[in-house]
Amino acid sequence: MADAARARVGVDLGGTKIEIAALDPAGAVILRRRVDTPRDGYAAIVAAVAGLVRGVEDELGGPCSVGIGTPGALSPATGRMKNCNTTCLNGEALDRDLQAAIGHPVMLANDADCLTLSEAADGAGRGARTVFGVILGTGVGGGLVVDGRLVRGPNAVSGEWGHNPIPWPTAFERPGPRCYCGRRACIETFLCGAALTADFLARTGHVLTAEQIAALAEAGHRDAAAGLDLWLERLAKGLASVINVVDPDVFVIGGGLSNIERLYVDVPARWDRYAFTDVVLTRIAPARHGDSSGVLGAARLWD
Repeated sequence: MADAARARVGVDLGGTKIEIAALDPAGAVILRRRVDTPRDGYAAIVAAVAGLVRGVEDELGGPCSVGIGTPGALSPATGRMKNCNTTCLNGEALDRDLQAAIGHPVMLANDADCLTLSEAADGAGRGARTVFGVILGTGVGGGLVVDGRLVRGPNAVSGEWGHNPIPWPTAFERPGPRCYCGRRACIETFLCGAALTADFLARTGHVLTAEQIAALAEAGHRDAAAGLDLWLERLAKGLASVINVVDPDVFVIGGGLSNIERLYVDVPARWDRYAFTDVVLTRIAPARHGDSSGVLGAARLWD
């Protein structure tokens, strides 16, 4: 049995799955579990997370430090969740409700923050002073780690580049799709997986996933290739706007769309046209820990 007092537990609360992992003092994973995210509301999600944590702590022999990555953030003003694309979490005191259900304090952070923290520690951003983590998937998120420390910001929105408007928009991109946040033309609405699906539907009348469209593009399908090319151009613009503000040493890319291999060649070939510099020296790399980065970073929140 592992020493629960020294184990660190992380939870990645996603829109489709909840993953939990426990790390030993050296950072090695000693156990991992995954369940589907309940679809029947906030109380069911709290119960599912608490049940996973209690089960792991029972297996390890007692309470552990628990960090939880969420699809939003706690508002410093209200202490309640905001900006969650799992919208039933918005307005809820998730940290307090989980603490009551689990029986001891927990620490929460945005899922992109957790990915960035993990990748800066021992992933694709290891050794870099400034790491900007990017999630490209159902949503578009970001996180910032400087000198090994997570930058949260007074408004708890550090790194949220996905809810800036698309930079250097074309006439075709105005006024832009409406985002769940209530605004139009957010970067997220152009770069999430659903955006690739919508583009392909408009071109062909067929519905495919973003991953299927990327595979078709690689196989030479004309409409898929055109849609992917447009997506890559928008990604280059979006990341160039981050370079102009943050100037990170490295972008680490996670989420389902991080598996599109062309982005690691095509985006750096395009972003020089938009960044306010002569040559962009920022690196871009896929998350070393893949879709486990979030849960591993959550376990590090108490470090």
